[in-house]
Amino acid sequence: MPPVKVSGMVWQPDNATSRPKGEWQRLGIQTLLIQWLATDDGSGKLWRTPALESLPGQPWAQSIIAGLVGDYDEPRARRRVELLAQASARLAKEALPFQPVGWYFPVESDPSWKEVSRLAESLQNLPRPLWVSAYDNSNLGPKAFARWVKRWLPPDVGLFFQDGVGLHTRSAATAARYALALADAVGWQRLKVIAEAFRPDGAGHFRSATAQELRAQLSFYAGWPVLVFDGPHYLTPALVEALVQSKP
Repeated sequence: MPPVKVSGMVWQPDNATSRPKGEWQRLGIQTLLIQWLATDDGSGKLWRTPALESLPGQPWAQSIIAGLVGDYDEPRARRRVELLAQASARLAKEALPFQPVGWYFPVESDPSWKEVSRLAESLQNLPRPLWVSAYDNSNLGPKAFARWVKRWLPPDVGLFFQDGVGLHTRSAATAARYALALADAVGWQRLKVIAEAFRPDGAGHFRSATAQELRAQLSFYAGWPVLVFDGPHYLTPALVEALVQSKP
């Protein structure tokens, strides 16, 4: 089998990965999506992502999509989506040690969010190019999910589709059908796939996908712009080494 090649990865910052280090460029990774630059838990104080100054010059972060203000608690984030968007608009005006190629608003959506139109309305004052993300834990199916996305996604906003493979919500083959349906609904240029590089470990936590698992998963997305979730946590040096090796 040929070496695995993907175009990008996600970094979900936390204290354990405050200074991401790796040789992810060996997988072809040049684009970095930072999940958030800051988080707001409702206290009014932002926890800011540390060590952004270490990113310029990294071969795996030649293009950076900067996540704005998020909240670890998804139900709370959805309840406060307007406030998070307002904080994000302010944050986007601050100086950064790099020039983002785009922005990401990290309040995620799925069909269980009945007030998802509030998300669309909250995006009006955020900078462009802008991306949001969505997943389908309701298992609507590719065409129904694509119709749901098209109903609320603003025409000038792109979509990151979370494939659900890491959580065993669906197979990669089915996720690829979702991607095709979404591309038909919103356009190829507005869609990127987030490939989950983790699996349940059987003890209530997550482990890195094995090289065999990730190879099989990514094979269904050949030719797509794919970002792996996430590099600093799950694309370990040993896994990177295994993925770049050619196997007969």
